[in-house]
Amino acid sequence: GPKVTYVPPPPPDDEQAIFARYQTGINFDKYDENIVEVSGLDPPAALMSFADTNMCHTLTVNIAKAGYSKPTPVQKYSIPIILAGRDLMACAQTGSGKTAAFLVPVVAQMMRDGVTASSFKEQQEPECIITAPTRELINQIFLEARKFVYGTCIRPVVIYGGTQTDYSIRQVKQGCNILCATPGRLLDIIERGKIGLHNVKYLVLDEADRMLDMGFGADMKKLVSFPDMPQKDRRQTLMFSATFPEEVQRLAGEFLKTDFLFVVVGHVGGACSDVQQNILQVSQYFKRDKLIEILHSIGNERTLVFVDTKKKADFIACFLCQENIPATSIHGDREQREREIALRDFRSGKCPVLVATSVAARGLDIESVQHVINFDLPSTIEEYVHRIGRTGRCGNTGKAVGFFDNNSDGHLAQPLIKVLSDAQQEVPVWLTEVAFE
Repeated sequence: GPKVTYVPPPPPDDEQAIFARYQTGINFDKYDENIVEVSGLDPPAALMSFADTNMCHTLTVNIAKAGYSKPTPVQKYSIPIILAGRDLMACAQTGSGKTAAFLVPVVAQMMRDGVTASSFKEQQEPECIITAPTRELINQIFLEARKFVYGTCIRPVVIYGGTQTDYSIRQVKQGCNILCATPGRLLDIIERGKIGLHNVKYLVLDEADRMLDMGFGADMKKLVSFPDMPQKDRRQTLMFSATFPEEVQRLAGEFLKTDFLFVVVGHVGGACSDVQQNILQVSQYFKRDKLIEILHSIGNERTLVFVDTKKKADFIACFLCQENIPATSIHGDREQREREIALRDFRSGKCPVLVATSVAARGLDIESVQHVINFDLPSTIEEYVHRIGRTGRCGNTGKAVGFFDNNSDGHLAQPLIKVLSDAQQEVPVWLTEVAFE
């Protein structure tokens, strides 16, 4: 393809912008009702408040500024486990604070070890590598990391595809302790000799099931088999996701020490109960009419519409604009600049409807997304759980509607019934009949 010349605008540097956040919702305290299971030998005790750790003062102040008043269940259990130097696989519902669950303890240990960035080294040697499947998500993790390291000598850097490679290299060269990267760009920068791995103490896989499946599994194996990457017994490996199918749990074992701990908040792969789910029987030919009807009924509320192909994302966004519903689209074939503009227009409310492929299904944290519409249901139930988790985050409530076409979605009937009943949602009678057939 043509040479990529895009250089993303630098993130704002003033304190207010760095600590910008959105409000926790009415159900935030309900997280504490979740049953938490920790499997593995000798887990450390859970953390009851951020003040209970002997973290340094700067970090405690940053945690408060970032709006973290009390730890969510995944934070209560993960933070002490990571501080104790143990490997971890953690599964908790979407929007429940997994990013801070790994960033806070990693930053705490770096501060304790007196880590500082040096911009004089030709080859940078980060202490922590965090990898995630999409550009938007890795950038979001980086922006979160900036909050916790504020006022310290620890320097986080983000690199991802769709941007000029030289720009990524320049960012890294300015000093790098925490490297947030998508897999392709990460391997590229390592192979160019700009990153040395022998100093890596923490390897974090966010959306770990996606990082270990067909999508990025080969890249992750390649990453851990570089000669200078410390062996698994000489680094700490942390994996987080809202879904962990059993075959992925088996794969994960190859990357983790034998005494790793597995934290499950609620059900493995369960949907967030703050999202009201509604499955409608809609055949392929009537989906567009149904979509228009729903969008007209909800007015200007922020809505994320998921479709199954890139072409369809553009087509539906165009169709909605013709119907006087301001919409934009995001998918893997759009240039990075366009993807960032689409997200910005959606966040600001300029385009209250964002039509997306699965590229926007995981991890994205956008304030006041009130509705998720699965115009096309995904092929797996895990993907469904991630998609509807774009709403109902951080104790806020949300609504999700799924269009179920008997011809294409029959395989999802049984897993959908389980996800609905586990989240205390009503199961339509017709869906039970489809499942029996």
